[in-house]
Amino acid sequence: MNEKQQALLIESASRFPPPQGVKLSYGTSGFRADASILSSTVFRVGILAALRSIKTKSVIGLMITASHNQVSDNGIKIADPTGGMLTQDWEPFADAIANAIDPKDFIQLITEFVKKEDIPIGGVQSAEIYLGRDTRPSGEVLLEAAKQGISSVVGAVAIDMGILTTPQLHWMVRRKNMGMKVSESSYFEQLSNSFRCLVDLIPKEDTVTSKVDEKLIVDGSNGVGGEKLEELKKLVDGLIIEVRNTGKEGEGILNERVGADFVQKEKVAPLGFSSNDVGIRLVSYLHVHTHRQCVLRSLDGDADRLVYFHIPSICNMKIDLVDGDKILSLYSLFIMEQLRALSKKENSGMIADYSVKLGVVQTAYANGASTEYLKQLGLDIVFTPTGVKYLHEKAAEYDIGIYFEANGHGTILFSEHCISWLESRTNEVSSTSKGSEQHKAALRLLAISNLINQAVGDALSGLLLAEAILLHKGWSIKRWATLYQDLPSRQLKVKVADRTAVTTANAETVVVKPSGLQEAINSETAKFPLGRSFIRPSGTEDVIRIYAEASTQEAADTLAESVAEHAKCFLGLNKS
Repeated sequence: MNEKQQALLIESASRFPPPQGVKLSYGTSGFRADASILSSTVFRVGILAALRSIKTKSVIGLMITASHNQVSDNGIKIADPTGGMLTQDWEPFADAIANAIDPKDFIQLITEFVKKEDIPIGGVQSAEIYLGRDTRPSGEVLLEAAKQGISSVVGAVAIDMGILTTPQLHWMVRRKNMGMKVSESSYFEQLSNSFRCLVDLIPKEDTVTSKVDEKLIVDGSNGVGGEKLEELKKLVDGLIIEVRNTGKEGEGILNERVGADFVQKEKVAPLGFSSNDVGIRLVSYLHVHTHRQCVLRSLDGDADRLVYFHIPSICNMKIDLVDGDKILSLYSLFIMEQLRALSKKENSGMIADYSVKLGVVQTAYANGASTEYLKQLGLDIVFTPTGVKYLHEKAAEYDIGIYFEANGHGTILFSEHCISWLESRTNEVSSTSKGSEQHKAALRLLAISNLINQAVGDALSGLLLAEAILLHKGWSIKRWATLYQDLPSRQLKVKVADRTAVTTANAETVVVKPSGLQEAINSETAKFPLGRSFIRPSGTEDVIRIYAEASTQEAADTLAESVAEHAKCFLGLNKS
């Protein structure tokens, strides 16, 4: 690093002094905290993004958002060249520069890092960073801090993509680095065209009408997702979409008793929904007259999570939840059906010449009933530690990898080889095989690969895919919900002085330290039918998280409390 570059970094950093007494850690959600103390952190992440762009010779993304957090919070996270999250190898450097108090230490950290990574800065190199932000009031100030950080690296250029959902920015970064057209309109076009393709491939002989009179009522969390869904719905034929909690002035507060995170955790309807949303409607499609309860959907603050729910009773606003595990099961079932159709030899002679490796990735928090259902389908199920970065990395090992967390965050990944093979199945067909079930199955899978956001979980694309599958199968939400019955579960947390006192293995399902605790957990679990429990240290705070499930809610509660007591005992928390 030459003297000019060093002087520029020092001068720029002086305008963004770090907050005293605050230590931040870069995780799955990037850096996240009260917006009032984040300017220095965002400035420094701007520098990191520029370095990452130079290192990879690719466009990098910076998203300013705090997702489902309260409106006073904000955050910053990086989209890597693939559109995925920042490589874990760079997370320690992110932590180091964000928390460096002394300016000399700050510059020294950068100097040593660029030397170790062989990153040529201060010369003629170039870097390009896409910037996005959600609708939080603090976003504009933090956007300027990010721009200042980027511009403090010689040759780095910040491109403001405007107000976006987090998945939109990740999608744009991925597309740009694939050499493709990038704009918000191209995002909307790809989603709407792919959805239309899937709907057009519904067997015509079973269709009463091409237009379904089912209204989708969507909770937009008073965030950017509601705003963008209002735009997307204008392009989507065959669906009538009503967006509530759009975030318009005076309508409500971002993430305050609204959104996917609130609905999934509290299991009550969000604000903006009332007893008027309880009831039965008659929907007619696919030659089936189905009595459907009022079906509702909820996005989270930056539109990367999606859950479904309905309100079964006027007595209270408790809901029946269809969470990420059920979304995963719906996607998996439909994709398996298409792959099975591809493997069948028809009169045309067309037959699959390649065995697609399909895998499903879950964490230990997935409800045990969902895992058992997926196993019964014959799927390959693997587990990873909690965190999207682990799930995404594992899913990428398959030809088609599907992952979802119960909170509604997940996606489907298609390998390049798989997409090329599917394209060959649709392009190299004879006149006799065109229009066959095999041909249609390949077209459906290609449409799914275009509709789903392969960079990151995306509530908007996920919503359209779920709706297309439900239309294809002629299912109500009630039919969908009965794929399996969730096992009752309970989650607790125990506050500790040092969360590193507990270490785990086997995707966080087995306690390694303290010695003997896992045996105690096993002994408790064996007392309950269908019992399962694990503990894990939090990734963000000094607490130990306990999860338990069993055949009844009472048993799950008792198991969780017993395991919590064992954890306290082994950690010495019961000592007077």
